[in-house]
Amino acid sequence: MKNNNDSEKNLLKEKMKEIFYSNPKAHFNYKQISKKLNESNAKARKSINSILYQLAKESIITELYKGKFILNPSERIKKEAHGPTIKGIVDMKQTGKAYVMSQELLEDVRINPNNTNRALHGDTVLVQLFPKRKNQKTEGNIIEIIKRNKINFVGVVEIHKNFAFLVPDNKSTPIDIYIPLENLNNAKNGDKAIAQITEWPEKAKNPFGKIIDVLGKPGLNEVEMHAILAEYNLPYSFNAEVENEANKIPSEISDQEIKNRIDLRNLLTFTIDPYDAKDFDDAISIEKLSSDTYQIGVHIADVSYYIKENTILDEEAFNRATSVYLVDRVVPMLPEKISNNICSLREKEDKLTYSVIFDLSVSGKILNYKIDKTIINSNRRFTYEEVQEIIEKKEGEFSEDIEILNNLAKTIRKKRLKAGAITFDKKEVKFKLDEKGKPLSVFFKVQKDAHKLVEEFMLLANKTVAEHIGKIKGKTKPKNFVYRIHDIPNPEKLNSLSEFVSKLGYKMKTDSRKNISNSFNTLLKECEGKGEENLIETLAIRSMAKAEYSTQNIGHYGLAFDYYTHFTSPIRRYPDLMVHRLLWVYSHGTQSLPADALEEKCIHSTEREKVAQYAERDSIKLKQVEFLEDKIGESFEGVISGVSKWGLFVEIVENKCEGMVRLKDMNDDYYYLDEDNYQVLGFNKKKKYKLGDSIIITIKAVDAQRKEIDFTIADN
Repeated sequence: MKNNNDSEKNLLKEKMKEIFYSNPKAHFNYKQISKKLNESNAKARKSINSILYQLAKESIITELYKGKFILNPSERIKKEAHGPTIKGIVDMKQTGKAYVMSQELLEDVRINPNNTNRALHGDTVLVQLFPKRKNQKTEGNIIEIIKRNKINFVGVVEIHKNFAFLVPDNKSTPIDIYIPLENLNNAKNGDKAIAQITEWPEKAKNPFGKIIDVLGKPGLNEVEMHAILAEYNLPYSFNAEVENEANKIPSEISDQEIKNRIDLRNLLTFTIDPYDAKDFDDAISIEKLSSDTYQIGVHIADVSYYIKENTILDEEAFNRATSVYLVDRVVPMLPEKISNNICSLREKEDKLTYSVIFDLSVSGKILNYKIDKTIINSNRRFTYEEVQEIIEKKEGEFSEDIEILNNLAKTIRKKRLKAGAITFDKKEVKFKLDEKGKPLSVFFKVQKDAHKLVEEFMLLANKTVAEHIGKIKGKTKPKNFVYRIHDIPNPEKLNSLSEFVSKLGYKMKTDSRKNISNSFNTLLKECEGKGEENLIETLAIRSMAKAEYSTQNIGHYGLAFDYYTHFTSPIRRYPDLMVHRLLWVYSHGTQSLPADALEEKCIHSTEREKVAQYAERDSIKLKQVEFLEDKIGESFEGVISGVSKWGLFVEIVENKCEGMVRLKDMNDDYYYLDEDNYQVLGFNKKKKYKLGDSIIITIKAVDAQRKEIDFTIADN
């Protein structure tokens, strides 16, 4: 009987495959497949649904929308000849034009609006390349959507007599979503809501959708922050099942577990964190061994002891992969009981830690080190501001020990920079908010000695852990591990940067790896305090490769380390938790774990980190716009931070808010973009506005919905 059932199921599977092969551009749900197969039996329909997901797992079809499937492009290519094709990610512009970024090509592929084939920003697509014309950008046509980046979109509901639309907030989504009135889910005209695309008929200009959540009225802090989280598919909270699992974890540490660890509770130990931090995942200890030798301990919360692999808590932590820090809140990777209580290295509480303990000479040389599980008790919870004051005044609690740590950190930092490390000390924008989340003032977080003290010892611990696993003497092959890697700069972007800064009077040497890093540091130092400082820093960062997680170690170019990992923040980063687990099992003789499974987790963690960064930037931009809402008509000193055919991007000096002076508002002349010289020129009067120039602007308008600020030039 069983064999007969299998035969029937295989026959059904082949019939379903044929439907997709015969309709390569169509998408079907199980009801539509059932109709084509003339199956009305409920049991048969259930089998069809199961087979659909089986075919998706086999990569024959792909789930384009929830429950709707389409033939996988790779299967379609077997049937059709398209000429040269590449796979890549869509970067959609407001105009409907797009660029596809692919690892298969050095340059991005330009896609005209009529060739986007209903692809949206972030989608993974297959592109047919057009024959390249001389001195022209590579162009192409999107022939298939391999994977939708997302199907849920945040925007404002517009209700008409017989239908409605959701107008997306994100400028990278150049289409509105058509909502039948019966799918409004009680949304009112003007509400901010989340719409889910249900289908996009081939001849329809707009996708069809339904409202799945109503956030509320635009402009309210909670509504806007939830909108940012929803835009990037980030969670608002933990579900009850996850919270219940967290609540089951005991806070008490057993006597047996203490016996299993090195007891460091008698060492002078303290944490140094931002004043508003609640999750303290690293502590530093210090003990004098001799007149010129110190034992420095870097102690990290042992999250791996509490969060076991393949549990509900571990699955949730992996899915999130990182904590997200918006202006007014933290969306944590782990529930509060774990992140702020059990694992947080709070003052005068016994805590389980994983430690890297160094014997360091006063010259910063590592004489010996040990990596092991420990138990500590922090003597003092310091803020960065408190430690900075102790460093500057040379007095206060544990001032002698802090001075020793600061001197060691400076020595280690000096060596690192000499080896070719690149330093980006960008100012971080912060806001003082009222109880409703309205920004009252803007201030900047600047890296001072207290921050650098902590940073150097965390870098040293991360580097040492990576070397401990990866740097194997002799012919022994290192075990598979999770590294934080950073590639050398893209040559084309580097040449563009070099050409650009040369027009501003700066020189760069790009003929060797060492000269590149030295040139970066010299450039950043020389432009400090000048009008073009922020612009050059931004362009320099853009020319660099992006750091990522990988099992394939290529070193970390920016830090000038041959081996580097993330070990020091397992409360808020999943790769650190992976590193702790790998360290522990490898220290007990476990064979090298499969690289493929680790690499998949690395890729996921890198992607989630990018999403978190986008959300964090959006929350900053929102608060900058809100901060200027009541300042329309006021004038400020700014710096031209970018030029385009639409206008000048200007950053206000005192608060780092960036907006645009549109060319159409510059009515004293006809202005055009001189792209080669990074400037806008007046056609008649030849007046020029160049990148880095100081300029006085007046705030013309702000749009919190689209997070846009419009300026005019004050003397125009």
